[in-house]
Amino acid sequence: MLFVRSLIGNIWIYGVIGCGVLFGGTIGWLWPRRWHIYWWNHIILPTLIRGMRVCGNLDVEFRGLEYMNDNAVYACKHESAWETYVLTSVIDKATIILKKELTYIPLFGWAAHLYGLIPVDRAAGTSSMKKMLFEAKKKVKDGRPIIIFPEGHRMPAGTSQKYKPGFLFLAQNLDMPIIPMALNSGMYWPRSSFKHIPGKIIVEFLPPMRFEGDKNEFLAKIQKCIEDKCEELNQEAMRDYPATKVNYFGKK
Repeated sequence: MLFVRSLIGNIWIYGVIGCGVLFGGTIGWLWPRRWHIYWWNHIILPTLIRGMRVCGNLDVEFRGLEYMNDNAVYACKHESAWETYVLTSVIDKATIILKKELTYIPLFGWAAHLYGLIPVDRAAGTSSMKKMLFEAKKKVKDGRPIIIFPEGHRMPAGTSQKYKPGFLFLAQNLDMPIIPMALNSGMYWPRSSFKHIPGKIIVEFLPPMRFEGDKNEFLAKIQKCIEDKCEELNQEAMRDYPATKVNYFGKK
């Protein structure tokens, strides 16, 4: 049954995303950018979420919505492809920092450009940071918050690596608060996995933080804040949906 649900869920997910990319990356060249934002955040992504709920019995709960702010940098844990599809449906008009390599994918790269995602060339070093800041300033001027994944790539649930300082660089130079975000998506749909375990993914917005004191100490502080909350959400997932235990890689 899990295989069948996952199969139907994958067909739905990639079918909906494919339709969004196809239209957004082709006839979308004729649209103003605000139409692209509406197309994805109010049509494609809500359709995706409803389908995942019906086809895969995979729901979502957003907590801490009172901490949301249009003028902020969101530092989010990254465990699954799921959050890259869903977050801008709740953080309306937000843009995401993504690897430049992803923009080379046919049609997807066009759709990403037209939506206004910000590509980063990790191999370019300092010049890449400057370009990222230049693009981020333009997006903020248009009233768009920034979403960034501090670890740089997906991590198995219950694991972590040292956060990269790019989000702090943006927050300092844009004079914006950082809103930490914890989630447990990897418990239900881990990276490189075909199976989607039924249940409820939780995304929690945490109180805003502003940089102060030593940079390394602040990075460690915000990482602990996010990772501790993620661990709470992982434990909640295993308590309410025991099948998720197979995807947990933290301390047993």
